[in-house]
Amino acid sequence: MDPPGYNCFVDKDKMDASIQDLGPKELNCTELQELKQLARQGYWAQSHTLRGKVYQRLIRDIPCRTVTPDASVYSDIVGKIVGKHSSSSLPLPEFVDNTQVPTYCLNTRGEGAVRKILLCIANQFPDISFCPALPAVVALLLHYSIDEAECFEKACRILSCNDPTKKLIDQSFLAFESSCMTFGDLVNKCLAAHKLMVAVSEDVLQVYSDWQRWLFAGLPLNYFARVFDVFLVEGYKVLYRVALAILKFFHKVRAGQPLESDNVKQDIRMFVKDIAKTVSPEKLLEKAFAIRLFSRKEIQLLQMANEKALRQKGITVKQKSVSLSKRQFVHLAVHAENFHSEIVSVKEMRDIWSWIPERFALCQPLLLFSSLQHGYSLSRFYFQCEGHEPTLLLIKTTQKEVCGAYLSTDWSERTKFGGKLGFFGTGECFVFRLQPEVQRYEWVVIKHPELTKATSLKSSEAAASSSLISHCSSDPADRLSPFLAARHFNLPSKTESMFMAGGNDCLIIGGGGGQALYVDGDLNRGRTGHCDTFNNQPLCSENFLIAAVEAWGFQDPDTE
Repeated sequence: MDPPGYNCFVDKDKMDASIQDLGPKELNCTELQELKQLARQGYWAQSHTLRGKVYQRLIRDIPCRTVTPDASVYSDIVGKIVGKHSSSSLPLPEFVDNTQVPTYCLNTRGEGAVRKILLCIANQFPDISFCPALPAVVALLLHYSIDEAECFEKACRILSCNDPTKKLIDQSFLAFESSCMTFGDLVNKCLAAHKLMVAVSEDVLQVYSDWQRWLFAGLPLNYFARVFDVFLVEGYKVLYRVALAILKFFHKVRAGQPLESDNVKQDIRMFVKDIAKTVSPEKLLEKAFAIRLFSRKEIQLLQMANEKALRQKGITVKQKSVSLSKRQFVHLAVHAENFHSEIVSVKEMRDIWSWIPERFALCQPLLLFSSLQHGYSLSRFYFQCEGHEPTLLLIKTTQKEVCGAYLSTDWSERTKFGGKLGFFGTGECFVFRLQPEVQRYEWVVIKHPELTKATSLKSSEAAASSSLISHCSSDPADRLSPFLAARHFNLPSKTESMFMAGGNDCLIIGGGGGQALYVDGDLNRGRTGHCDTFNNQPLCSENFLIAAVEAWGFQDPDTE
């Protein structure tokens, strides 16, 4: 007798070649931690029957809003919605954005059922405006559903999740686009893969905007099912992990081969489609969970900051996506005809632009201060930079070395220390050198999270977290870079949070055991060395004379 869900929707010949029903038939685990381990290990991956039971249990346990469409609703509405149309000729809802429905070993009846279910979901969820991942989810769930109505109910429960701490599927263009930006921020931490993308793509955002397609359409069925197993247990963060792992494997395979920039997006799609030639599902997940990633709370804050940036630029619905294309990420963000610096070339500025947080890479570089124009004066530097957040500091030495820092916080914050030298800023700050060689140094906690733990959300700390979340998303006067503020971490000492400081006679970037950058009040001399904040090597000659200093801001292209 066939296992439930494998009687009418599946092409059994294709299915047999994809996944064998050889595994255990029961799962008695109830503890979340153990369930996580079993999901990652693929405990139910080789059993159609057990996977179906596990999906039923996991989806049943999703906290949902009070009124959630169920199987009986589907039975009531499907006839009215489908009418006399042939299932294969049914149009797809607009919110799937012309996404192709993956076949996933479904037969003709199964492919038609996906379209019927999607149309019924559109009828019951008029607030869903953009959800290109949904066809893949429905197609997979059909494998583990007795009939269309049960599959519909499972999909509705996933869409109706009302747990604010458990994000599952993006259902608006704003949520989708901010997820793409957040993915870009996370890729930025994988320096080798990101460097390859910057080198071969004219528009990195367009490449990274494809990340969900790699998972929800590109991966073969047995790979996507393994990802979905873990996703149902652990949530959205799993998707970021797997997409990052895909990019890492792509980099490993293709780094030594020439790539045409026009084909990078398609190259990755083909790599994902043929991923079985390179890596097994087990190795893909192993790589995904070996990646050191920010905590769920930190990613949530970053996602909210990206959403806020998009809202402020009026990018909230698909029809306005043309606005986003103005960003011209990385190579096109710095226009050669409009850009002039005494310190860096257009190419070098493009490299720097590829490192900054996604929500600010939407902007154009704006020269705020130039020592050659405004004079060698630290007070003038502050005057020109105050009111701008973030800023980019560039220094050229008399030996033609070039280094600098990305600084997350308005320099006016220095006045809160009553004339004394005090550190401020957030963990988004980083320091770098461009000449004689390119190197970036991020906050030490990003590379070594074992040094600290993000604060828990227990008792009184929950209120602080709630305050932070509203702080990220309400008043436009809020900090533009709340992400990774040091106060949200249990740091072993203050040296790990000495991001930036400014006084009348000097400015300092990084501290603890030394300073990443020290510049005197006349902007004539400086020094650099290892510091605890960034765990960096000297950015240039340890004691240097300054030839030029520049500070750059970030200008919204709509205000040019």
